Amino acid sequence: MALFNSGNPTLSEKIFNRSLDNTADGVMTVRGSINKFGFLLFMVIAGAVYSWHLFTVGKIESMTTLLWVGLIGGLITGLIISFKPTTARYLAPAYGILEGLMLGGLSAIINDEFSQKYPGIVAQAVGLTFGVAFVMFLLYNFRIIKATEKFKSVMISAIMGIFFFYMIYFVLSLFHVNMAFMSWNDTSALGLGINLFVAVIAALSLILDFDRIEQGAATGAPKYMEWYGAFGLLVTMIWLYIQILKLLSRFASRK
Repeated sequence: MALFNSGNPTLSEKIFNRSLDNTADGVMTVRGSINKFGFLLFMVIAGAVYSWHLFTVGKIESMTTLLWVGLIGGLITGLIISFKPTTARYLAPAYGILEGLMLGGLSAIINDEFSQKYPGIVAQAVGLTFGVAFVMFLLYNFRIIKATEKFKSVMISAIMGIFFFYMIYFVLSLFHVNMAFMSWNDTSALGLGINLFVAVIAALSLILDFDRIEQGAATGAPKYMEWYGAFGLLVTMIWLYIQILKLLSRFASRK
């Protein structure tokens, strides 16, 4: 089952292999994963709306607290789900709400910051995210882009490279080493180039997510893997949205 090889740690070959012997509750279907993804997306929207509302009514401190709760809680919950897929049916909705709290706060801050220079920046980022996701689905569905072994290998290398780059950036920031081109307001060619590259990789990662969900259903993965597949797709969508929002904020800073 090498077809599951991918840079997305939430949907790996080993995890699907381990799940194949536990089908007492039924088997995974593509429709089931999509329905559960829709539910998780609703959880994200609910959390984001609440966090945004706190910002609009002036409860900035409460919003900031929830932003950090969502960021840290979402990270912890996501790691648990990644290492224990059977928990996805219980923890994935919580992950969606936590990420929504984080995204709502972040989006409200960015939207307010660029309200004069770039009104509607968040709405455009949301629209572009779903637009890109739909295009990626069409490209996958009509096999214009195929999840071949070569494609997966290139994606794995790119994602791992991005991961290590951000780890280096994080470590350096602890020692107060500033990398200006990583700032959301940076308009340098280097910063824009890196941001655009990461956004493209995030978009192409959707091809891998679609393939793994389809192949998981085809190989008879257990029912709970529908939640896991939906969770993995949500992780990529959130990643893509953040990269698009960051890219738009950079362009807005150039005005």
